[in-house]
Amino acid sequence: MDSENTTHFGYTQVPVQEKVRRVAHVFDSVATRYDLMNDLMSCGIHRLWKRFAIELAGVQQGQRILDLAGGTGDLAAKFAKLVGNEGQVVLADINASMLQVGRERLLNKGKLVNYAQVNAESLPFADNSFDIITIAFGLRNVTDKEAALASMLRVLKPGGRMLILEFSELKVRPLKPFYDLYSFKVLPLLGKFIVKDAESYQYLAESIRMHPNQETLLNMMQRVGFEHCDYHNLSGGVVAVHRGYKL
Repeated sequence: MDSENTTHFGYTQVPVQEKVRRVAHVFDSVATRYDLMNDLMSCGIHRLWKRFAIELAGVQQGQRILDLAGGTGDLAAKFAKLVGNEGQVVLADINASMLQVGRERLLNKGKLVNYAQVNAESLPFADNSFDIITIAFGLRNVTDKEAALASMLRVLKPGGRMLILEFSELKVRPLKPFYDLYSFKVLPLLGKFIVKDAESYQYLAESIRMHPNQETLLNMMQRVGFEHCDYHNLSGGVVAVHRGYKL
C-alpha cells in the first residue's frame, strides 16, 4: 500500500521523489530506441492499439488536442493531420529526452505541433483549454493518478473527452502463465540486448501489474468527475482504452 510519503516503483516501495527520479532514468535510458522496442515487444500490434484509440477519439478539424506522455510523437503526428491548419496539437511529456526524440521525429516528417514539458499531476494550462486529451502508455508511470485525472478534467473544455490507452489486466485466464513468462523473462532479455538495459523492462512488467485494472481505473475517472465513462479491452485485456467526458 502507498503511504503519504512513499509509493511503488514496480514492486518496490520508494519515496515519492525517488520514483520520479527512477522513472526519469528509465525513459532517459530507452528514449532513442523506444519505438524499436515497442515494435519488438508487441510484434507491431501497438500500432493497431493506437489506431483504435485515435478512431475512438473522434477528432475533428480545428480542435485543440493535448497528447500527454506523448513520447516520440506517433499519436501527435496523426492528430496534426486530423485537426488541420485550423487546429492545434500539443505534444507533452515529463521527460526531456523523450520530448526531444519526439520533436526531432516530427520535424523530420514536416509536422508542426507545439511542445511542452509538463507533469500530468499539475498541468500548466488554463481551464477549459482542450477538446481532447490523450495519454498512451504513460498513466501507469504517474505517481498520483487521481491528481493527474483531475488535472486533465480541469483543462478539458465542456463536452471534451479524455482517452487513456494503457496496459491493463489480461482477461483470458489460460494465457496468464504465458503472459507472465513473456513479461518477466523475455522483455528484460530484449531490453538487455537492444538498449543494454534489462532493469527498465523489468520495471515495465512490474508497473503493468501494479497499475489499476479496468474497473478500478474506471471508478477513479468517475470519482474525479468524468462522466459517461467506458472502456474497451484490446488483445484480451492486455491493453484497454478508457474514455471519459467533461459535461
